[in-house]
Amino acid sequence: MNHLPEIEVQSPDAVKRFQEEKLTATVRYLAQYSPFYQRLFSEHGVVAENITSLDDLATLPVTTKDDFQNHNWDFLCVARERIAEYTSTSGTLGSPVIVALTENDLQRLAYNESISFACADGSSADLYQLMLTLDRQFMAGIAYYQGIHKLGAGLIRVGPGLPAMQWETIQRLKPTVLVGVPSFLVKLIEYAEQNGIDLNQCSVKKAVCIGESLRTADLSLNALSQKIADAWNIKLYGTYASTEMQTAFTECGEGKGGHHHPELIIVEVLNDNNQPVKPGEVGEVTITTLGVEAMPLLRYKTGDMATAHTEACACGRTTLRLGPIVGRKQQMIKLKGTTLYPPGIFEILNQVPGVDDYAVEVVTGELGTDELNLHILTKPEQQPKTQEHLRAAFQSRLRVVPSIVFTTQPVLEKLQHAGRKIKKFIDSRKK
Repeated sequence: MNHLPEIEVQSPDAVKRFQEEKLTATVRYLAQYSPFYQRLFSEHGVVAENITSLDDLATLPVTTKDDFQNHNWDFLCVARERIAEYTSTSGTLGSPVIVALTENDLQRLAYNESISFACADGSSADLYQLMLTLDRQFMAGIAYYQGIHKLGAGLIRVGPGLPAMQWETIQRLKPTVLVGVPSFLVKLIEYAEQNGIDLNQCSVKKAVCIGESLRTADLSLNALSQKIADAWNIKLYGTYASTEMQTAFTECGEGKGGHHHPELIIVEVLNDNNQPVKPGEVGEVTITTLGVEAMPLLRYKTGDMATAHTEACACGRTTLRLGPIVGRKQQMIKLKGTTLYPPGIFEILNQVPGVDDYAVEVVTGELGTDELNLHILTKPEQQPKTQEHLRAAFQSRLRVVPSIVFTTQPVLEKLQHAGRKIKKFIDSRKK
């Protein structure tokens, strides 16, 4: 199979014409089969036959996470008997939402991941080690599994196990690519250094990183990925995806943002008034799925904040790229007059010497304002020095010092493992 789809190297006008055909079909499909969109179109006077161009998108109402959560089954466009797989969101920002897929949706998912892994310089010659869960209705796990098979590559389903288990598998089966969370790669490095494993003599050459950003706003490596790069000579590739969009944005070897697959999804980056932001500005990633049968979405605001890059990439692709997710809109923190998102706090913590692990908790203070508690894991003898470094780093970068709480491994793990994903950010604010 050709792993660089022809549409991704076409001119912007050709991509626009292609997407307009797909959009027309999607809107008519929703008008015919989706109870939610039938109601929404009726309320807003939307005539499906009048939507024929990407410019017409701006005339359509947006769909929110609350809509999807509160009217979950009204998004279903097929009979229940046609559902081949039930997945769900992680519930990071509320109760988990069911996302059902037909057999065709599963094939679309496999196609998406096969071209995404290929974009990250993958091939049938690679052997992938999956360091993540494939159960608990987690879409990403099954997507990676099917995509790697479609790519023609081999895979090892290790799961999110301890570093010792991961290294035993690496040394025994010799994978070329790891798929996992960047902060877990740091734990693999620490284990290797403590146990005399030569990182750069092992079989691993690449890592496809999920769940955490690798880059700062200017697309350079952030503190977390720089830690990995300094210790381990492997190529890092960032990804961005969500269960609802059933599509991934994956970096190529240039590392300049996640590539858009225009045959699968339409992307808008919108402001609070649902208008496109200016080029280079941060806005909310808003998507329209193409080719989804069971639960298609139209102008769905993901809650994720990012910048779009539209110049052609050196890899040959001409399509849009999404910069790193700077944060989730609902996780925005207002701290003593400064507006920030969790990734900005993580960036500081990843640079402070002595911080072995952490969780960031935002709470509502006595005056109703946001306050931060940093739950820090460090060696007992390093606590005074680490506290000093933390205070200096936050004072210089944010002009405010959060509350610092030194904790133990069991307590921190209990904080972080509230769901199927490891959480570095806990929102305990009063709603």
